[in-house]
Amino acid sequence: MSAPTNFELKPLSKMMKFPAITFLMFAAVQTHAQAAHLIGESKVIDARELKNDWQLDHKSDLTVNGARTGNILVNDSTLSVNTGSLVDDIRATQGSNVSLDGATVESNNTTFGAVRLDDSTAVIKGSSISSNTTVGLQAFQNFDSPKGGLAQVYNSTIRGVMGGAMAYGNSELQFHQNTLVEGTGAGSYGVLLDGATATASQSRIIGDKNGVLFTNDLGSESPGKLVLDNSSVEGRSGSAIVVEGYPGEEMEVEVDVRNGSTLTGGNGTLLEVNGGAKASMNVDNSRLKGDVIVENGSTAHLNLENSAGLTGQLQNVTSLNVGDASYWELTGDSQVGALNLTDGTVIFGHADAFYQLDLDSLDGNGTFVMGTDFANGITDFLNITGEANGNHSLLLAASGAEPVNPEEIRVVHTGGGDAQFSLKGDVVDVGAYSYGLKKDGTDWFLDPNNRVISPATRSVMALFNTAPTVWYGEATSLRTRMGELRFEPGQAGVWMRGYGNKYKVAESTGVGYNQNQQGFTLGVDTPLADSQWLVGVMAGHSTSDLNLKRGTSGTVKSYYVGAYATWLDEESGLYFDAVAKLNRFQNESKVGLSDGTKAKGKYTNTGGGLSAEFGRNIKLDDGYFVEPYAQLSTVVIQGANYNLDNDLHADGERTRSILAKAGATVGRDIQLDSGSVVQPYLRAAMVHEFANNNKVKVNNNVFNNDLSGSRAEFGAGMALKLSQNLQLHADLEHSSGGRVEQPWGANLGIRYSW
Repeated sequence: MSAPTNFELKPLSKMMKFPAITFLMFAAVQTHAQAAHLIGESKVIDARELKNDWQLDHKSDLTVNGARTGNILVNDSTLSVNTGSLVDDIRATQGSNVSLDGATVESNNTTFGAVRLDDSTAVIKGSSISSNTTVGLQAFQNFDSPKGGLAQVYNSTIRGVMGGAMAYGNSELQFHQNTLVEGTGAGSYGVLLDGATATASQSRIIGDKNGVLFTNDLGSESPGKLVLDNSSVEGRSGSAIVVEGYPGEEMEVEVDVRNGSTLTGGNGTLLEVNGGAKASMNVDNSRLKGDVIVENGSTAHLNLENSAGLTGQLQNVTSLNVGDASYWELTGDSQVGALNLTDGTVIFGHADAFYQLDLDSLDGNGTFVMGTDFANGITDFLNITGEANGNHSLLLAASGAEPVNPEEIRVVHTGGGDAQFSLKGDVVDVGAYSYGLKKDGTDWFLDPNNRVISPATRSVMALFNTAPTVWYGEATSLRTRMGELRFEPGQAGVWMRGYGNKYKVAESTGVGYNQNQQGFTLGVDTPLADSQWLVGVMAGHSTSDLNLKRGTSGTVKSYYVGAYATWLDEESGLYFDAVAKLNRFQNESKVGLSDGTKAKGKYTNTGGGLSAEFGRNIKLDDGYFVEPYAQLSTVVIQGANYNLDNDLHADGERTRSILAKAGATVGRDIQLDSGSVVQPYLRAAMVHEFANNNKVKVNNNVFNNDLSGSRAEFGAGMALKLSQNLQLHADLEHSSGGRVEQPWGANLGIRYSW
């Protein structure tokens, strides 16, 4: 919609600009000659005054205090309408000044708006202006005037059936402090600007069809301008902003959207440029949603800066600049002439929608966030037909699905230039592997020959691999109680252990990670009849946290019960120790993917194992002893299959471990004057893992969890007998080897016997 029907000008009138409108004003003045007329006079009226029309001429001054008036025509004069006053309509000409403060203007005038300013100024505060036939507020510039109308509006409501407000020529509308400007009729606009300026601060502009309409019906040579500061523009059924050019005439407009302002179009369009018009829009610290549609022959230049955001489709946009911390998110295939990124970001929509962005040229430095369905071989695509320059990052969406054929997935094409593209973080996670990027001519592809195991695969392998070390870490706390048992052999007792362990799996295994374990065990045991056997049961819980770097982690929560038996011959020093333990594992992985997102997966399984140790405690002089021993342990963990929520599928076979250990403990029993006994000791052993074929499938890619090999183990501890019934125990250990290292392990326990 352009100007109201009453103001549509034919070509001859457009050449003369405003004569027709001036004639109408002259006719209006003559019509009201019989109204109450002030000529160079001042008058104050209040509620006692009967309703009347007023005309002010030659520096007259009328103050309306709570009165009811008809039409008021102000020529080269001053009008003040205060709280409680009701006016039919107001027209101000010839540099007049109008003040509305708490007033109401309700018009049925079929020719002019409720308040019309011709080269005049109005300050409107806390007032209501409405037109039941045309426009609420109008500001015009006469053809022989250097300036137009100026309205400064604060905390007011302006409504009109055809439109909320309009301004022509060098006129200006200023809306402040929660002002609402609204077009109420079908097909209405909120604000119409023809070579004029409108500024909205903390205000709203609403049109039934379009929010703000720029026209050039009067052939204005001045550019139209709209400035929004923490304000909103809404076109309920049409576009938020429409720039409607006039064929054959130059028309330029500028739109500034600042500080959290919004644009809403009922048709999904926030800016529409037609008829050969030229528009530029600067978005500063605001987030906009909607499309920008530019008709062929028209131009639009967009600039996003200071954390600005634009989510929408751009069609035939001439240029786009995306500044630092700003972004543009596509919602459909888009076309932009020149794209310049100043550390800005272009996002190709959601990961499950794939778009093509066509550019004539690319410059600067920025990031393109793109999605790819590697399983079906489709992707977002950046197509630059001309030159591309600068350094740019590609943040490709990670996926758990396996690629069909990575080399056939092209993500960027250029027509030339020195642009360099690289993957953010150097790789993109795709299924079981992470891939690099390669350049072939002027195209960029995923490189199938440059791949490493993906973080998701590493997390899967680590979880399947962790259960044996969890099992052994829990069992170690039981084995180290032997010192306590020798203090009072053959006595029943109850005991508790708290323990912690750290394991490091070497990067050379392909699945390097750190494991931190902490837990506790409770147990009770008793002698078996009059024999030298001690049997017991235990239960406990441990939590192991896995750190696989790059934001990937895992957790294993273990709940277990077990039984054990110990034979100890005090005379010979020979002993035999056996442990059987059953575990329930709750496993969860959290994967940090190459695109910054997270993937999760979890499963439960069971496991069991046996450990047997045989040794001899050889007593030496002065309380010293040496204790050689040998231990054999085996663990079997149930296989499992599960999915991560990024569509990666994992299938693990049974995990097995066969561990042999041989070593010796050297210590001394020290009798204290208090009757307590302290037993410090040192321990050294060699450990060898025999299991070397624990296979894991990730998306049908087979990996082998092989942690076999030898390592040296060292320990130190102390057993303390405080009384006949109470003993304490503390133990530290360390092991190192080619594939698995235990930087430290510690446990602390107490036993009460009777």
